[in-house]
Amino acid sequence: MAAGSDDASAARTALAALCQAYWYPLYAYVRRRGADAEDARDLTQGFLTSLLERRDFQRLHPDRGRFRAFLLASFKHFVANESARQRAQKRGGGAHVVSLEMMGDAEGQYQIEPADDMTPERLYERRWALLVLERVLASLRTEWETAGKSAEFEGLKDSLLGQTTEGGYASLAERLGTTPGAVKVAVHRLRRKFRSALRSRIAETVDDAAGVDEELRYLIRVLTM
Repeated sequence: MAAGSDDASAARTALAALCQAYWYPLYAYVRRRGADAEDARDLTQGFLTSLLERRDFQRLHPDRGRFRAFLLASFKHFVANESARQRAQKRGGGAHVVSLEMMGDAEGQYQIEPADDMTPERLYERRWALLVLERVLASLRTEWETAGKSAEFEGLKDSLLGQTTEGGYASLAERLGTTPGAVKVAVHRLRRKFRSALRSRIAETVDDAAGVDEELRYLIRVLTM
């Protein structure tokens, strides 16, 4: 197989993985714009499927800009295009990038979004940032569970987001059956792992180290607004 074909296949696989991971912010965006649940599902599925059906995967690669921003801009264009909307609704038995099973209770998730005046764009950005954090926490939880340290992870995870345990390290050490010094070391190790895992997740959607730092600062701003 030619190298160019290998590159296109790898790019398609990477793009499919990103779409499967980050579909919910798109669903939340179009629901906040006023689409009903069925249309939001069809539009999200149809858009992501059409994205993967394109053959110019290199142009779609995140190195053309932040994948987060690229995805929303492309989705806006898709939603605004009535013919594309109709095609999305008419898709029947073909395989979707994001299946109904994968979408799960998307509407149930949307229904617990805050009933505020947050714009569709801001909701998209916030959901994207939270999803990045959720994916990182899930990967770390799995790593700690595999090591037989589930209780330690559950006890320490709040420290990742700047929350403090009542009673401090001493109280947490007592719960975990260890010493405050050991807890301090464990917190430091978990934070280091968290930073590394977070940067790795962000790196999936940007093209270089500078882009990772910029995206990280942006996501922090989104979550603290």
